[in-house]
Amino acid sequence: MDKLRAMDLLVATAQSGSFSATGRRFGMSTASVSRRISELEEHLGVTLIHRSTRNLALSEAGEAYVAQAREILASVARADAGISALQEAPKGLLRVHSRIMFGVTFLAQTQASFAAMHPDLTVELHLSERPARLREDGFDIDFRIAPPQESGLVRRRLLSSQRILVAAPAYLGAAPAVTSPLDLATHRCLAYWLGPDPPYWRFRQDGADIEVPVPSNFATNNGQVLLIAARKGHGIALLDDYTVAADIAAGRLVRVLPQYRVTNTTFDEGIFATYLETPHVPAKIRVFLDHVVAELPRRLGRMPEASTVGGRA
Repeated sequence: MDKLRAMDLLVATAQSGSFSATGRRFGMSTASVSRRISELEEHLGVTLIHRSTRNLALSEAGEAYVAQAREILASVARADAGISALQEAPKGLLRVHSRIMFGVTFLAQTQASFAAMHPDLTVELHLSERPARLREDGFDIDFRIAPPQESGLVRRRLLSSQRILVAAPAYLGAAPAVTSPLDLATHRCLAYWLGPDPPYWRFRQDGADIEVPVPSNFATNNGQVLLIAARKGHGIALLDDYTVAADIAAGRLVRVLPQYRVTNTTFDEGIFATYLETPHVPAKIRVFLDHVVAELPRRLGRMPEASTVGGRA
């Protein structure tokens, strides 16, 4: 006996109140539908449907069994849909949001190879300095530098990072030496604009934290602008390590105060791929994130993290 088929016929009969209606729906004769349900009753040892010449009615056992059968059939349908989604070739539109520096430094550089692999999938990349609202704004993925706090989201940490102070060799050669955070008071600092309050940088060494006001003669809410200003020798900038690694390796920038950890927000930083929590990750999201993870070591010289965590608090 095909028990799932029999469950399906029973649920449909409970809904329609008729063997003949169920038969028309499934392309079976009325007698075949009745026989299948009778076989299920015999297997269970209970009467599920009271039959009369006028109508059909579920027994008490039938009511309980149909309620559970509906849940089982729904679970099977979800499982089937999930497998289909995994096998389906990704296509359509993928809307991606990212912080500007990660988008420019990494995502823009990998798009050509991704497009060649998935020609039927269109990527729409939006860059800004604020986290996207995935549901409200209709984005599939948001790349953030801090883990999401909203419920119903999945956060996948792609890499850990830290912020570091950098400056051009020409600037440092003409400025006073920097041996401690307090020495920054005599320097031009390039601050990331977080709001109207005066900027502060927080330093950590041997478990102790100190906050230092930033004597800034230039501020912006764009990390790419800060990077350009630092390269031009306009002062000391605080930037994510992966965004300045190539400049340091090439000698265009020098790290300042490397013995300290430093931040303008939190020390728990990285790149997090954030997307809505669903029973099955859509194929277009899965293949895009797989591509990002595969490209990280080559593009940034960094191995990806392995953690994927649901965003529920």
